[in-house]
Amino acid sequence: MLTIDQATYDAIVRHAKRDHPDEACGIVAGPEGSDRPERVVEMVNAAGSPTFYEFDSTELLELYKQMWDRDEEPVVIYHSHTATEAYPSRTDIGLASEPGAHYVLVSTREHGNNEGPVEFRSYRIVDGEVTEEEVVVVPALPGA
Repeated sequence: MLTIDQATYDAIVRHAKRDHPDEACGIVAGPEGSDRPERVVEMVNAAGSPTFYEFDSTELLELYKQMWDRDEEPVVIYHSHTATEAYPSRTDIGLASEPGAHYVLVSTREHGNNEGPVEFRSYRIVDGEVTEEEVVVVPALPGA
């Protein structure tokens, strides 16, 4: 189960809507071993594509250095799908390299960057196996 606070949920959805029609991507860091998504880091989609996302390798390395310095880890790795449902593609599954992370997908296919709901789903992806998990949005995370 992914427990996420409303502000973090809203930030991810805003990013997905803002970057539509291209896919948005980012990471939500949290304290090592806590499973608490606390710090949203919007990343640049180096692919600049409506059907694919790719983290910029230099930007990603810098983020990992920051997280190591702050005793953080990637709790959520997110991206958007602009024309399809919020379910990992074969490419997404192949790129999933953080077995402890929640992989969040936001589909903006229905309303694009306009007002309206999005499809927001979370998965665990380990060794190519995809398992959907419940998402619980809370006003604030306990202990944060």
